[in-house]
Amino acid sequence: MTVVVPSFNHARFIGQALRSVFRQTHAPARLVVIDDGSRDDSVRRVERELRDCPFACELLARENRGLCATLNEGLALARETPYFAYLSSDDLWLPDFLAARVRVLASRPGAVLAYGHCLLVDEDGRVVDSTADWASYADGDARRMLLTTISPMSPTVVYRRPALEAEGWREGSRLEDYDLYLRLAARGEFAFDPRPLSAWRRHGSNTSRDQSMMLEEHLAAQRRVLPAQGFGPRELERLRARVSFARAEDFLRLGDRRAALRLMSRNLSGAGSLGRLARAALRVLLPAGIARRRRARREGRAAERYGTLQF
Repeated sequence: MTVVVPSFNHARFIGQALRSVFRQTHAPARLVVIDDGSRDDSVRRVERELRDCPFACELLARENRGLCATLNEGLALARETPYFAYLSSDDLWLPDFLAARVRVLASRPGAVLAYGHCLLVDEDGRVVDSTADWASYADGDARRMLLTTISPMSPTVVYRRPALEAEGWREGSRLEDYDLYLRLAARGEFAFDPRPLSAWRRHGSNTSRDQSMMLEEHLAAQRRVLPAQGFGPRELERLRARVSFARAEDFLRLGDRRAALRLMSRNLSGAGSLGRLARAALRVLLPAGIARRRRARREGRAAERYGTLQF
């Protein structure tokens, strides 16, 4: 297996990300770090860390081309291996991550990728959440799941390389994986392993904290991909309302009630049921102080359950 680490302005975190790759119980055949024009100290830190890499590795440092172009470049370097994985330079893998995903893919020849639940950590590695507490992931046919915009988090995924190579990342997309997942789901199964074996780091510069951009990119990906899979204008409009309502719930999770209320009021048909609409309305009406205390308690429970990840 070839592992690619796309690096961009994560000098604070890149060492931990690389060490989490070094410590895999199933060692990759090759590690390629591609620095996409970082303006911080990332390149020097990568050079220092790679001195301790226990398997073949290399660093490619060049001008900025964007994440999708970087991933396609890494994929082109991995043609001799059956599987492909990438780890963002601010995320982490637990030691058994690659071993578990390879076992799953070896047992599921119809699967185009294997994925699982994900821990969410803060800047200091403290676990503050887990998708196991709120994400309803699918095993097998993932198309229905993806239409609600629930999708695998990138550090949880290992791809079967031939399927990935046939599709690749759409360069220019700001939400690199969702468009790809829609296309891959038409090719084969998504094999789900419920164990949380990776961690996504939450910090101020995360793209995924820009919920408005994510909503725009989700809808754009559906408009690009789904007509070729038989979706007509009416189905796309119903999906637009469902996706927008679902994104309102994500705004609520992050504490932005004004944006959540605006999306909900404009997309009531996307709720799908009166029960879901009522639950969302109650969360909008919950006093801000109570909502903050609930989030703090949830993060505290996650920290108590999972602790702090050290690499």
